[in-house]
Amino acid sequence: MAAPADHPQTAPERLIGGAIAGTWLLWLFGALYIAGPVIGWLLAALVFVELYLGRKSIAIVPAAVWLWLAAMTALLLILWAGHANFSLGTGQTIKSSIGWAKGWALIALFMLAGAVLDIRVSVIARAACRLGMWTLVILPLFLAAPFIGLPETLWVSPLKAVGGPGPEYFATILYTIEPGAGTPRWQFFAPWSPAAGMVALVYIFIAAREQNLAWRAAGLAGFLAIAVLSQSRLALVALAVIAPVVWACGKVDRGWIWWLVAPAFLLIGLFGTDLLAFVDQLASDFSSARADSSRVRAALGRIALDRWEDEAYWFGHGVVENGPHLVEYMPIGSHHSWYGLLFVKGLLGAIALGLPMAITLGNLVWRARLGALQRMGLAMILILALYSFGENLEILAYLFWPGLILIGKALVSTNLDQPAPQE
Repeated sequence: MAAPADHPQTAPERLIGGAIAGTWLLWLFGALYIAGPVIGWLLAALVFVELYLGRKSIAIVPAAVWLWLAAMTALLLILWAGHANFSLGTGQTIKSSIGWAKGWALIALFMLAGAVLDIRVSVIARAACRLGMWTLVILPLFLAAPFIGLPETLWVSPLKAVGGPGPEYFATILYTIEPGAGTPRWQFFAPWSPAAGMVALVYIFIAAREQNLAWRAAGLAGFLAIAVLSQSRLALVALAVIAPVVWACGKVDRGWIWWLVAPAFLLIGLFGTDLLAFVDQLASDFSSARADSSRVRAALGRIALDRWEDEAYWFGHGVVENGPHLVEYMPIGSHHSWYGLLFVKGLLGAIALGLPMAITLGNLVWRARLGALQRMGLAMILILALYSFGENLEILAYLFWPGLILIGKALVSTNLDQPAPQE
């Protein structure tokens, strides 16, 4: 008889499926920030074992994944150069290197695991749908919490002793109150609400690959609820943009798609000025929806750019610094991967991320017509590209890592979702 599609068979599948499905339990104990790096490096160890034993050939690793590995390694070398330039000391360098291992390194390691290890998409999709189902089960508690007197934060896990960017990564938070508006906002298992929107977006595209209709409905409903209740403006815009773009890229070799696109380009040419004014108004409305947040983000960006250009052009400052009272003492360059990279790792750091991201995006745009797996990989790299302008990617890699695995799988031609052999 055929093995059930949702039953993990390999060690990587058991590890990945269990970690995704157990997300809420890990959140409850404040262990998500630790689990992500542990899983990433365990999968890297499994890749090494497979290659060392000859069960996998190093030749199957695609060039784009090699580029990510080289670029993320370059970020570590750039980090060391920045520390040396500002004489930050051995202790701080070691601490920052550990931070690299829990952030930037994971992006390449998870892609490598996806490219090399036997991991079926169906296993990831079913685990994601289980997570979506449990989200629906506990959703009433989150919704009721601010109205029945439950505290915003239940507790902060003692696991914070291992070190991390802040206590919010180890906290069990039911809701937050939006400053100024006084209304509740939910971040679920993410450290803040916009990050929850990003992770929900990743899981929406994963859950859409589930073959069982009931599981797919549960997964999509759970993650759509997170996306909406997080009140992340970027999540809703990205969902509306990415889905049609991925669909169109998948049909680019069909003649009829060009017949549909041609009138659209004609209309753009005829009404270009009006469309630009409309887009400008949308951007203004987008920013004014949370004027204080947009103001702080813009100020953080200006400070990051000014200090990068004046003080640390090539290698950056080496470490994150808190901004002045004007930006509520938030870290300079936060809420933006490119500003953050320029400030901490300089121009070379920004290039180290931009080059592999652009090449991977172009690769998957071209390969999207080949199948659903390639289109899913395209959706994931588009999410990373869009959110690189609203989040610091490395600091959230411990949450969106399933999407990185799928990018790695999409970059190779093997398809592990073929029907299981008869026993």
